Amino acid sequence: MNSLDITQIKQYLPHRYPLLLVDRVLDWESGKSITAIKNVTVNEEFFNGHFPHKPVMPGVLMIEALAQTAALLSFLTMNQKPDDNSVVYFVGIDGARFKRPVEPGDQLKMQVDILRVARGIWKYKAQGSVDGQTAVEAELMCTMRSAVDASQPAGQ
Repeated sequence: MNSLDITQIKQYLPHRYPLLLVDRVLDWESGKSITAIKNVTVNEEFFNGHFPHKPVMPGVLMIEALAQTAALLSFLTMNQKPDDNSVVYFVGIDGARFKRPVEPGDQLKMQVDILRVARGIWKYKAQGSVDGQTAVEAELMCTMRSAVDASQPAGQ
């Protein structure tokens, strides 16, 4: 079983609080899949405004958590850690569906599978669940670029 704690995760993701949305990697297999968790607490900044009377994790942040999990899998698969010149960008999000709210106290379990890699574009099937119930699912596409080339359109 391949797992990563938060210290190891921070070696692969440039994100930091409050935008680091992966707390632990439970297991991963190079070139195939990864399972990670995000512990959702009432102390998250976004709950102050989303929504004060009924706190729920914004859908865009659930997608971001899945994307960070996908980026981890890509870096682990390539056996490389990003440097200060590495940037990972979304290229597309297809079929995003939100099936249940994620609330304080929940543990979002994220499963990401690589569907394919072609011409520098990684495509993943991603799903987040809470207590075995699907909360979010989508197909994600990302590319890695150098920060120097980051202002150029993807695929150039």
